[in-house]
Amino acid sequence: MKFVQPIRDKEKVREYIERLQEKNERDAIMFMIGLYSGLRISDILQLRVRQVKNTDYIVIREQKTQKTKRIYIVAELKRPLERFVKGKADNEFLIKSREGKNKPITRVRAYEILRDAAHEIGLKEVGTHTMRKTFGYHIYQKTKDVAMLQDIFNHSSPYITLKYIGVNQDAIDRAMKGLRFF
Repeated sequence: MKFVQPIRDKEKVREYIERLQEKNERDAIMFMIGLYSGLRISDILQLRVRQVKNTDYIVIREQKTQKTKRIYIVAELKRPLERFVKGKADNEFLIKSREGKNKPITRVRAYEILRDAAHEIGLKEVGTHTMRKTFGYHIYQKTKDVAMLQDIFNHSSPYITLKYIGVNQDAIDRAMKGLRFF
C-alpha cells in the first residue's frame, strides 16, 4: 500500500484545485468535499445531489464505521456545490461516472484523477486519503485540538491521529534536520 501525505502548503492546495477545475468540475468538487469535510473517498462517492442541495450540512452514515456524521458545509465549498448541482436530479450521484446511467466513479478512477493532477503540479505521495489528511493537518495547525480530530476520524488515540495527519513526521523531519555531530 502506498503511503500518502497531506498537502501542507495552502498555495499548493489552491493550485491543485485549479488544475482539477481546468480538467473537470466534478473532479474539483470531489477533491473539495474531501478537503473541507474529512470524509473518506468511499463516503464521498456515495453522495447524492439531495444530500448537498439547499442545506448547510451533509448528513451521512459512514460506510466503514456505520456511524452517522453531520458535516457543516463551509462557504468555500457551498458556493461551488450550489453551482455544480444546479439542474441535477436529487437522486443523481454527485460524483457521477460518464459510464452507465447513474453510477458514481470508482475508487480506482478517483485515485487516478487525483494522482494525475498531482503529478502535473509536482506533488508526490498523493492518493485518495490525501484529501482527508490535508483536512486534518490544516484543522490541527489552526486549532491544535487533537482530541477533536481523533473524534472526527474515529481514531483510538491522539498518537494515531497525529501520525495520520503527518504532524509526527514533521517533528521527526525537524529533529533529524537539526542533528549535528560535528
